[in-house]
Amino acid sequence: MASKSLAIIAGVGPGTGASIARIFGKAYPVVLLSRTPSNYEPVVKEINSSGGQAVGISTDLSDSDSVKAAFDQIAQKYPGAGIAAAVFNSSGSFARKPFLEVTEEEYSNSLETQATGAFRFAKRTLPLLLQAKGTSPHPPTLIFTGATASVKGSANFAAFASAKFALRALAQSLAREFGPQGIHVSHAIIDGIIDIPRTKAYTVAHEDGKLSPDAIADSYWHLHTQPRTTFAFELDLRPYAEKW
Repeated sequence: MASKSLAIIAGVGPGTGASIARIFGKAYPVVLLSRTPSNYEPVVKEINSSGGQAVGISTDLSDSDSVKAAFDQIAQKYPGAGIAAAVFNSSGSFARKPFLEVTEEEYSNSLETQATGAFRFAKRTLPLLLQAKGTSPHPPTLIFTGATASVKGSANFAAFASAKFALRALAQSLAREFGPQGIHVSHAIIDGIIDIPRTKAYTVAHEDGKLSPDAIADSYWHLHTQPRTTFAFELDLRPYAEKW
């Protein structure tokens, strides 16, 4: 396991975030960020019991003070450590309703948790990613989790699509600025229903018609291990039967 660099996963729950934490936890000490301790505690226990190193920190990405406090804790626990990989996997608030029923508060909350939350995460992680150059076994990597709404503003998704469009624009801008500095910035479009506990009851046309969180995590690890000669900015992931 790498000892000089960390992986930080923001937005850890029982699905994709947990899968990402597991795969990165095989190579690095991992720090898991989530508002609710019950989201990260089982994963932390699992990684530690299997020989890895994991800690969880209760963090609200929509609150600047909470984000600062989390990274202060990281600096105290791992003094001088850089970041080999940082993943912004927060889904944020989700208001699916006709536009005329969307409140200004719902719209603002969506932007706050996605666009501004990602901004806060990037501001804290990029200096540590730059610090990890030369010590990380792979190019330091910053990955943002997007959605269908990142590139398609569907009806009844005005708030969510606005936030996801902004998140993608931030990722693209950072990729162009920090790629030449050796930092791999990527955006992943996740198109479809993810097979997580709360979607078990959702019916789809095909038995394997949901996205596997473990397979998503494999794709994120692939992004992280890409050499500087072939940085991919964007992956577009969906089940084989998903209409797009």
